[in-house]
Amino acid sequence: MHRKEKTVWAPNIPGWKNYALEKEIRRGLKSNHILIRIESDRTCYIVGEQWRGAAKGCSDAIFLAVGTGIGAGIIVDGRVIHGANDIAGAVGWMALQPPWQTKFKECGCFEYHASGTGIARKVGRIAPEAFEAYENGNTVAKKVINEAVLFWGMAVANLVSTFNPQKIIFGGGVFGPAGKLLPRIYTEAKKWAQPVSIRQVKLIKSKLGGDAGLFGAARLALNPNEFP
Repeated sequence: MHRKEKTVWAPNIPGWKNYALEKEIRRGLKSNHILIRIESDRTCYIVGEQWRGAAKGCSDAIFLAVGTGIGAGIIVDGRVIHGANDIAGAVGWMALQPPWQTKFKECGCFEYHASGTGIARKVGRIAPEAFEAYENGNTVAKKVINEAVLFWGMAVANLVSTFNPQKIIFGGGVFGPAGKLLPRIYTEAKKWAQPVSIRQVKLIKSKLGGDAGLFGAARLALNPNEFP
């Protein structure tokens, strides 16, 4: 997502490498006076949760979206972090396991191993079925999901040590079924994280579920100057 150019990059959508989304939306509108704002899904997730969900009242919080891919919406000191080129929060590229491998190029190390797509690839089943197999004691599913817990824990540790958030909210299609693993993820994160920050943070599931991004988009539309 490039707000200045008003284009988007979505590697999981063919043809959306530098797609002029605003122009496409504008063509479908009858009025040229309607404000259009292009924003990333991860920003909408955390804004929605701060407005009506699990991050309500927080000035510092992170939404960790784990689904087809992995991304993070980040609010620090009450402001959404965008980065110099609107790429902040692309945490799927966290380097969590050396050595670098060519297979990490398109999605990143963290996402390759611990996204819903990564879990499904390793187990040989779509993510919901992989978690069902895990619950039923399937050896492969247990190995893959236990490994994912380690990756999620390391990622949490890095986020906590870097941003010192009050809460990290887990959402996306994987959380969901992985919500019950949050205590284990926290235990793993404690091994790696800054010790004061990790004791102060809370790991919780999204309260808004699949609607978090819709609430965030609505908030940005209603109050466009609140999160510039």
